[in-house]
Amino acid sequence: MAAAGGTRRGALLALLSLLSLLALLALRAGHGGEGRAGSPRLPPGLLEELRQRQRDLRRLAAAEGGQAEGAGLGCGDLRGATGGGVLGSGFTKVVQRAALPGGGGAVALKSVHGAGREVRQCEQRYGAPAGCRRLAAYKLLKEVALLQRLRHPGIVQLRGHCLDSGGDPGAGVTAVLELGAPLEMIQLLQTPWEERFKICLGLVKLLFYLAHSPLGSIVLLDFQPRQFVMVDGNLKVTDMDDASTEELSCKEDNDCTLDFPAKSFPLKCSSAGKCEGINEKKNLFNAYRYFFTYLLPHSAPPALQPFLSDILNATGDLRYGINETVTAFEKVLHLYKSGLYLQKRPLLLKEYIALKGFRTVEAEDYKCWPSYSHLGCLLSVHSPEEAAAICNSQSQCQSFIVTQQRTWTGELGQRSGGRGLKLPCHVVPQRPWLCVEITPSLRRVSANEKRGIIFSFFRLFPCQVLHRTAMCC
Repeated sequence: MAAAGGTRRGALLALLSLLSLLALLALRAGHGGEGRAGSPRLPPGLLEELRQRQRDLRRLAAAEGGQAEGAGLGCGDLRGATGGGVLGSGFTKVVQRAALPGGGGAVALKSVHGAGREVRQCEQRYGAPAGCRRLAAYKLLKEVALLQRLRHPGIVQLRGHCLDSGGDPGAGVTAVLELGAPLEMIQLLQTPWEERFKICLGLVKLLFYLAHSPLGSIVLLDFQPRQFVMVDGNLKVTDMDDASTEELSCKEDNDCTLDFPAKSFPLKCSSAGKCEGINEKKNLFNAYRYFFTYLLPHSAPPALQPFLSDILNATGDLRYGINETVTAFEKVLHLYKSGLYLQKRPLLLKEYIALKGFRTVEAEDYKCWPSYSHLGCLLSVHSPEEAAAICNSQSQCQSFIVTQQRTWTGELGQRSGGRGLKLPCHVVPQRPWLCVEITPSLRRVSANEKRGIIFSFFRLFPCQVLHRTAMCC
């Protein structure tokens, strides 16, 4: 009870601090300067834009649903923080890396971008720099308000915010976020399929949450890969200032066409005068064209490709809603984790022998794609039998090593039968094996290495002495 009361008090303080800055901005909105007497009044057009954003933010701050986070880090926590350079900048905001004092760790600081396009275009229209910075500040405040209410693993975590009332209020709004790495699609395309599937699955779960959020169905109006970051291998949306809970109003079905550059989708007008599911479907189609199309199909296990094609076709035509898409992804995940996707094939592991405590020398590693390691061929398999099938399909592979490492699907599944991070595959001579030729390619594993190695498997060859020795290991 005490903890719950503290959470409610922290949330109330966070809301009050946000509303207090709103009052400060409103008080100064009628002046072009810093609120000083005699400062020129802002142009009527800019005043109206400021008032509209203020109304939107007040409505969001007062909306029911979601539990606002406590205050978190504040201005005092940022004093003494050391900068680490600009991480990125956009239309409205700039993001900088900072190290908090006292070992508080690294964070991302988001603030108004005074040289950004929004501020510059506003200044060209109205000639009021201070008022234009305040206009941009409302978007950052909206993002803070949304991040206080929305909690999901696919949304970047708000660590706190600083609302400095001194000087220009537009320059005194700073959001403190968890630090992530920019999303690099080219690099993602070079990662194993399992990791790309994880990203798409995380995105689908995020879109499901947004479709059923405590604030209602939320659409990401500026849905682009650059609005996402990677945090500890997980995809997270980091830019929420263009998110909206408003659904398009309509009088008839013809008012509800969802337009994209290459496609248009007719939707229904509900009895409530809203286009049914337009926010959800807009998010889903953007996920299809920016993520699914590139990340899902390439180098997927052959038996899963029909299921992935169904997902691509159904989301590309918007035949699926987000609920059906989640179900389809969960089915693929189940098939993959359980090993049910493995097609019936001849048992190939019987062609190998296991050498416990030995491995081939590192100089014989060869590279494959896609691989978890750029230094060799490190793949994810469900079992040694699947590893044997992969090794048989590659002319360079004559042996493989099964380790105790696990990928994310192995960690989520059962220990027995879970997927392992396996296979440094090694090159061995392509000519027929002789007993004397295999000895130099083996070495005993050290105590540290032995912890991570289960067995090394080598092809059987006509050498009965070594065969018997291997079977005794």
